[in-house]
Amino acid sequence: MSGEKVVEPLSFEKSAPGRKGIPWPVCDVPTVPVDKNIPAGLLRESPALLPELSEPQVVRHFTRLSHLNFSIDTNFYPLGSCTMKHNPKVNDRIVQIPDFAGLHPLRPHELSQGILEILFEVERWLSQLCGMDAFSLQPSAGAQGELTGILVARAYHEHRGENRPVVLIPDSAHGTNPASVALAGLTAVTVKSTPDGQVDLDDLYQKLNKEVAMVMMTIPSTLGLFEPRIQEIAKKIHEAGALLYMDGANLNALVGLVRPGDLGVDVLHVNLHKTFATPHGGGGPGAGPVGVKKALEPFLPVPRVALENGVYRRKFDRAHSIGRVHGFQGNVGVLIRAYAYMRLQGAEGFREISENAILAANYLKAKLTPLFPKMPLGACMHEVVVSGEGAFGPGVRTLDVAKRLLDHGYYAPTIYFPLIVPEALMIEPTENESKETLDAFVETVRAIIAESKSDPDKVKTAPHTTPVRRLDEVRAAREPRLRYRP
Repeated sequence: MSGEKVVEPLSFEKSAPGRKGIPWPVCDVPTVPVDKNIPAGLLRESPALLPELSEPQVVRHFTRLSHLNFSIDTNFYPLGSCTMKHNPKVNDRIVQIPDFAGLHPLRPHELSQGILEILFEVERWLSQLCGMDAFSLQPSAGAQGELTGILVARAYHEHRGENRPVVLIPDSAHGTNPASVALAGLTAVTVKSTPDGQVDLDDLYQKLNKEVAMVMMTIPSTLGLFEPRIQEIAKKIHEAGALLYMDGANLNALVGLVRPGDLGVDVLHVNLHKTFATPHGGGGPGAGPVGVKKALEPFLPVPRVALENGVYRRKFDRAHSIGRVHGFQGNVGVLIRAYAYMRLQGAEGFREISENAILAANYLKAKLTPLFPKMPLGACMHEVVVSGEGAFGPGVRTLDVAKRLLDHGYYAPTIYFPLIVPEALMIEPTENESKETLDAFVETVRAIIAESKSDPDKVKTAPHTTPVRRLDEVRAAREPRLRYRP
């Protein structure tokens, strides 16, 4: 593809026939020909095209590839709406303990008391931190948590004999919300925001009727703002017979400070891979537990862990449950990490985390304000959204500035989201980054803005130092290379 620069050859290109990494021993058990057990139509006519390499070649190949990656361990990673924060390495070590890593999900509960107690405690911790009555730990990501919460709400209304096919979603909500609503067979209706980024109450209340099952709000919103009228909104929603759903993707700004259940939230999901110590951004695994108030608890997925007469058991006997949304107990490795993190931090530690995240974001906003003429006014929560409109040189767009940041060793912030902010940059510093890191980032942004006016072509053709230069993204989407061809 145009602009591509190969730094590390493919493993196929290093392959040599007969080269091996491990000398396999001679088989000491009876063998059976493959064609005796596999239908002829499923057998290959020729051997699979697999690379043949020595062990040092394999180790060096993947080590070199890892050095080409941006990661939270090597770079500032201010990706907004995703909380790309450093997480304690001790949690990874704990989840690798053989008694955890080697657990089989079908072991009887009598032999699984340790892990069942941990799962029970994770649910209890989440319930206390969020002000909810119960949690399901099954969902494996935020989007699946959203879908689960919507299905629980739908089952709740159906059990009451009510047909409510509509879900209201503010235009400042998380981007996956409408897709989750559609997947649940309901209809998403957008609620506008006011010029100051808050929910337009006139628009919301006009659309709030007997067809509305729930209102899905992201708190803080994708603009990085807390909704100060949330309790008033919750009251109006409940008076209309609907439920208030909170997208917990931004819980990193609230945990230890505010309990969503105390605000009137009926259902929420929590991204453990954003707020509770599972490294985020590697493609998984994730976890999106769903919390509910008491009235919705009967509809949560099964199984649930219960403590009966001093024994932890998996419980399946829930007549109104929506069923399973994940195999077994969910992504248990993620839940173990979260438990270790909860025990490490405690309630006071989480409060400090949220306060530092908010402080870092507002410090960054104050430093960036002189650089962006259309910077939204007022304090933010854990992330800051800026508009690049009018800030850069001729022909330079937010995408170009984001690409240029890669040359300076920074992962680019989220761009063009939220959609209601022109040329948006969404920056989340998290609680982990030092003042020196934030200052250096601001100075880099300042230098790139100056460069966009003195040498715009250099910014528009960035990045210049990465292993892969700027790609034709339209062509990449239309003509993806999905298979190696020798």
